[in-house]
Amino acid sequence: MTTVWDDLTGQPEAIAIFRAAATVSGAAGADGDGGSAGVTDSSSMTHSWLITGPPGSGRSNLAYAFATALLSPGTPEGDRLTRKQVDARTHPDLGVLSTERVIISRAEVRSLVAASQFSPSVSRYRVMIIEDADRMTEITSNVLLKALEEPPERTVWILCAPSEADLLPTIRSRVRSVRLRVPSVDEVAQLIERRDGVDHGIALRAARESQSHIGMAHRLATSAEARSRREETLRVALGIRSVAGAVEAATRLLAIASDDAKAITVERDAEERQSALRSLGVHEGGAVPAALRSQLRALEEDQKRRATRSLRDGLDRILVDLQSLYRDILLLQLDAPVDTVNAAIQGELEEAASAATPTQSLATLDAIALARTRIDANVSPALSLEAMLISAIRKGSAP
Repeated sequence: MTTVWDDLTGQPEAIAIFRAAATVSGAAGADGDGGSAGVTDSSSMTHSWLITGPPGSGRSNLAYAFATALLSPGTPEGDRLTRKQVDARTHPDLGVLSTERVIISRAEVRSLVAASQFSPSVSRYRVMIIEDADRMTEITSNVLLKALEEPPERTVWILCAPSEADLLPTIRSRVRSVRLRVPSVDEVAQLIERRDGVDHGIALRAARESQSHIGMAHRLATSAEARSRREETLRVALGIRSVAGAVEAATRLLAIASDDAKAITVERDAEERQSALRSLGVHEGGAVPAALRSQLRALEEDQKRRATRSLRDGLDRILVDLQSLYRDILLLQLDAPVDTVNAAIQGELEEAASAATPTQSLATLDAIALARTRIDANVSPALSLEAMLISAIRKGSAP
C-alpha cells in the first residue's frame, strides 16, 4: 500500500519529524479532544511550521504531504480521497497561498488569515500553506504575524522558504523550523524514473544536470525541448570569443529564456482562459458580455505577472546552468577528484579548461553570481547578461 510519503525523496529525517507529528495529532483526535492535545505537544506537533531548504529540495511537496496526513481521517499515511483533494487543492479544510508574482500581497495574506479562522468542516484541522513565504514584505509579514500569535485551536500553518533568514525574526520565533537537505543525484534519479516512467539513463542525466533540483530534473527528463534549450545555453557560452560575441550571446540567451518561459505558461494560460469562459457560461469563440469582461481582464493581468516571473525564473535557470559549466571547467583546471555536472560534454569541457586559467574561471563564476543579484534587483537582464558574458571570452575556446 502506497503512502503520502512515498513520493518524497532524500529527506528521511524531515519525513520522520512530520510523520511523528501527524501520528501524535491523529492519536489526540482519536481520544476525542478534537486534536488540541496534539497541538500543545511542542515536542512533536505544533500549530505553525517552517520548511526551509534550497530550491528543488521538495519544500512544497513535503508541506502538502504533511497537510494530507493531517487532513486524512484516522491515518498519518494519507487516505486516497484526501490525497486526491489535496493534489487538486480542493479539500475544504485546506488553504493555499501560492503566487507567481515577485511578491505576495497583503490582500492575499489577509484573505488566507480570514479563512484560517473557521473551524474544520470535515477534518481534525484546517491547514494553511504559504509557498515561497520569503516573498512577503515586512508589512505583509506583520499581517501573518497576528494570526501566528493567536491561532485558532485547530488551525495549522505551514510556511515554505529557502532559509530562516528570509523571514522576519518575529515570524521565525513563532514557528518550528525543519531544514531540508539537497537530495543526492541517485535519489532524484530513482524518484524521476519511478514516478515519471523514464529511462534510467535519462533520469540520471536529468538529476545530475539539474543538480538534484527535483522540479528541474522532471522537466529535463520529460521534455526534449527543455534538454535542447539547456544544451544550446552551454554551447552559446563556450563559443564566446569577443565582446561582439558576448553581446550576441546575451541576446540569444534572453531568447532561450523567453522560449522556456513561454513553454511553461502558454498552455496553462490557454487552459485557464477556457476554464474561465466555461465558468462564465461563454461558449468558445463566442462574444464575452461587457459585464463579464472585467473578470477576464483580471485573469489576463495575473497571467502577465506570471509571465514576468516565469521569464525571470528562466533567466536564473540559465545562470545556474552556466555556473555548473564554469564550475566543471574550474574543477578540471584544478584536477579536482569531483564528478562534473555536465559529463555529457566532457570533451568540450576539457577543451575550454585548456583555453583559460583557473583565475579566469573564478572571475566568470563571480560575474555570474553578480548577474543573478542584478537581475533579482530589476537591473536590465540584457545589460546584466552582456556584462557577465564579457568575462567568459576565451580566445582559444571551442566553437
